[in-house]
Amino acid sequence: MLNQDHHYAVRVEWTGNTGTGTTGYRDYGRDNLVTAQGNPPIMGSADGPFRGSPERWNPEQLLLAALSQCHMLSYLHVAVKHGLVVTSYHDDATGTMQQVGEGGHFISVTLRPAVTLGSGNPEVAQAIHAEASALCFIANSVNFPVLHEPRAILER
Repeated sequence: MLNQDHHYAVRVEWTGNTGTGTTGYRDYGRDNLVTAQGNPPIMGSADGPFRGSPERWNPEQLLLAALSQCHMLSYLHVAVKHGLVVTSYHDDATGTMQQVGEGGHFISVTLRPAVTLGSGNPEVAQAIHAEASALCFIANSVNFPVLHEPRAILER
């Protein structure tokens, strides 16, 4: 396969100015709007403990969603290569971020994909999560472990 660069562009616009800008830590909202050409906007904010709006997506959730979605798309690709027919897939992913002073970092993410097969070997379906993980662009870009606790079910 040809080596190729792919470029992405998003715009993040702060919408939390309550009239006084950032005159103080409690004087501004954390709401923002994430947009990209051709896509519907994502209403973002900070996580609730950081004075954000809990009804909006926060960056930590978006990172977790990106890891989960990337693994799923890689897995579906690998399943085709191995002759597995996936009829359903969902993931209840969790992540742990460790706050250190005013900063912090993720220390781990655990993906819990549940795969239903229309046909194929459930043991192979379990084993190919490692191959899918190796192909996931997002998982290959983070500096913390992305763990997997997969389940495979054969339809009856």
